[in-house]
Amino acid sequence: MERPNAWKAYEEKDLAQVKAIGEDYRQMLSQGKTEREWTRALIARLEKAGYVNLDQVIAENRALTAGDKVYANRMGKAVLSFHLGEDALEKGMNIVGAHIDSPRLDLKQNPLYEDADMAYGDTHYYGGIKKYQWVARPLALHGVVAKKDGAVVDLVIGEKEDDPVVGISDLLPHLAMDQMGKKMSEGVSGEDLDLILAGQPLKGAEKEAVKATLLQILKDEYGMEEEDFISAEIEVVPAGPARDFGLDRSMILGYGHDDRVCAYAELKAIEGIDHTPKATVCGMFVDKEEIGSVGATGMRANYLENAVAEILNLLGDYSELKVRRALQNSRMLSCDVSAGFDPLYASAFEKKNAAYLGRGVCFNKFTGSRGKSGSNDANAEFMGKLRGIMDKNQVRWQTAELGKVDVGGGGTIAYICALYGMEVIDSGVAVLSMHAPAEIISKADLYEAVKAYQAFMLEA
Repeated sequence: MERPNAWKAYEEKDLAQVKAIGEDYRQMLSQGKTEREWTRALIARLEKAGYVNLDQVIAENRALTAGDKVYANRMGKAVLSFHLGEDALEKGMNIVGAHIDSPRLDLKQNPLYEDADMAYGDTHYYGGIKKYQWVARPLALHGVVAKKDGAVVDLVIGEKEDDPVVGISDLLPHLAMDQMGKKMSEGVSGEDLDLILAGQPLKGAEKEAVKATLLQILKDEYGMEEEDFISAEIEVVPAGPARDFGLDRSMILGYGHDDRVCAYAELKAIEGIDHTPKATVCGMFVDKEEIGSVGATGMRANYLENAVAEILNLLGDYSELKVRRALQNSRMLSCDVSAGFDPLYASAFEKKNAAYLGRGVCFNKFTGSRGKSGSNDANAEFMGKLRGIMDKNQVRWQTAELGKVDVGGGGTIAYICALYGMEVIDSGVAVLSMHAPAEIISKADLYEAVKAYQAFMLEA
């Protein structure tokens, strides 16, 4: 049952939309490299589409009704959107959820030191990375610095054309016999992922003069003291914009496709709904998936449940039982990327059940690893319903699993939402070089994901 390549079916109008959506996404991906940056961008676009901050509605004790649009901002790192439908909320929602965090390096709370006339910054990697991929490449700093007086300073260094970049050095091959004899996972250790930040001594400084130069720059340009790193969140990410990939420009190369490509497709689908839906449409853009969905902004927190309770209250229909019913009766696409089949590493895949770039949006009935451990295994009935919706709306789609059975695996937020009792299945876009500093997706798959998510929102 090989699925056809989506490009073969496109007419000129389709190709124009593929191009436009791909360019809009490429720019958003380039400008947003952290969950905070994506939250700000998402809220700006949701407000342009008519969504109102739920906190404002609560403060005004404003009654809600079908057709209203609200969003919840969770600590500036996660967003929930709700387009209220004609049906009672307790009948369930059509939920599409993706995560907006990506693997990266984080500066430690006490990061700065000097050695061999160079100033360095200690990092701690976030999420699953191949550590050797982060050396000998230009890196940028993105984040916030929270001062003791409550002021919060945004910081972005390394993205403008005339900005300096930072990076991590590697050992020259002439001296790397021992390093190259190690396993790839041991060639570069986590504690060796230290950023070179400066190399010029400050005139007049007698001790740690290069570090003094760095501290002077931070003070002059950002009003930062060394102690401010204690209350800072500074992420180290690849510098530079996402780029069209391939001589035919059919793909996009960039940092953070996992999982911002699905988050973008979800947003684009939400923006395209121009009427009151039958069932309430909920969009979820969540944090911390790459480290287990933990913390107050991860999916394990109860902010979905809390937001539903608040909305029911503003509808004048609150009860704990109705909150539970609203969640249990919901249908959800847990949107996360799939590993695209790569013929250069074919031994890791089972070809009949792999995702292929250009063949449309993916549906993963289960994820997990080996014996489906840690998986949400979707019901056959739900999969059958999705097939009908996708085919009715002429969505190009494929099924996939994450590699051969005994090779590895991975998880998403699906199993967490399934705890409420709702129907959930994983859906996403195929990616090459997943979790690398530069990943690859097909513009056709992004286009089909937008179509798929909007069809699900309106018809599930």
